[in-house]
Amino acid sequence: MIRSTTIVAVRREGKVALAGDGQVTMEYTVVKHSARKIRRMYQNKVLAGFAGSVADAQALADKFEAKLEASSGNLTRAAIEFAKEWRSDRILRRMEALMIVADAEKLYLLTGDGNVLEPDDGVAAIGSGGTYAMAAAKALIANTDLSARKIVEEAMRIASEICVFTNDRILIDELP
Repeated sequence: MIRSTTIVAVRREGKVALAGDGQVTMEYTVVKHSARKIRRMYQNKVLAGFAGSVADAQALADKFEAKLEASSGNLTRAAIEFAKEWRSDRILRRMEALMIVADAEKLYLLTGDGNVLEPDDGVAAIGSGGTYAMAAAKALIANTDLSARKIVEEAMRIASEICVFTNDRILIDELP
């Protein structure tokens, strides 16, 4: 199965940053180093990142974007409606991917079992290297004054040194 791997998001001081590595693997073989796993949605006001099966993640991102458009950019409403559909639709329920979505006010982790999770500390991560990136981001938030952008950059660099499914070709996007 083809998979795209690691995304980390940080909300700090009124900004949110998402970082994703560029690695795509098929089983244990790297097939691409520079995939784009983060995209802007709804008039560039929402960031979305995905990890998991590439085709599934793209399909889910398209579905989420439609919910976002239908809710006039209300991230919370779109996330809840999307999660309900993802959980109840037989085809969507079988999709193997996770998403992180964020706007200037909110940050959510979305899962196929109907969860819309807003992290207490403003840190979320998904994918094979997600736990490494999340641990690094949490340590950086607790012990530095770095910006959200610098934290996700450093967290991904650390994850890429530990996780064989995460590389150091990092794409970062942020919202004020």
